[in-house]
Amino acid sequence: MAGKNKTKKFKLKTHKATSKRFRLTGSGKLMRTKGGKSHFRRRTSKRTKVQLSEMQEVKGKGLIKRIKRLAPNMD
Repeated sequence: MAGKNKTKKFKLKTHKATSKRFRLTGSGKLMRTKGGKSHFRRRTSKRTKVQLSEMQEVKGKGLIKRIKRLAPNMD
């Protein structure tokens, strides 16, 4: 045991904020929610509020790569 040189294995940690903000669809698309839903919504039209609740696809290869690196085990 003393002579063996073991390399230590490590676990990949998920960035929790990223896993809460993004979802991966069955087809593999990365979806995100829109911001601005918490307060100052009295003067906002009902149509705008409905549009805020919809999820949107993430565009940009660099962004997708970064998000997948932050949350490797995302479902």
